[in-house]
Amino acid sequence: MLKPRKIPMRMCVACHEMKPKRELQRIVKSPDGIISTDPAGKKPGRGAYVCKNTECLKKARKTKALERKFESSISDEVYAQLESEFALIEKSQTDDA
Repeated sequence: MLKPRKIPMRMCVACHEMKPKRELQRIVKSPDGIISTDPAGKKPGRGAYVCKNTECLKKARKTKALERKFESSISDEVYAQLESEFALIEKSQTDDA
């Protein structure tokens, strides 16, 4: 008899909900200090998880949750890039449904 697989859970830094890892988007700060999305979850560096919607990203920006998690300031250009990537993710999710 097979044992059921454990589903890894992570917490969104904006809404603080525990969700399966696959339902969240990982944002990573590389050792070089570059902040980007990590769809595969394999990039090296400090990671933070956010729900795959722009509302949670905006909430994380407003509360400075990502800045606290990465212990550094994040420029407006990086947030703009993240918002465009999240918009693409949301669009692909609505196309699949």
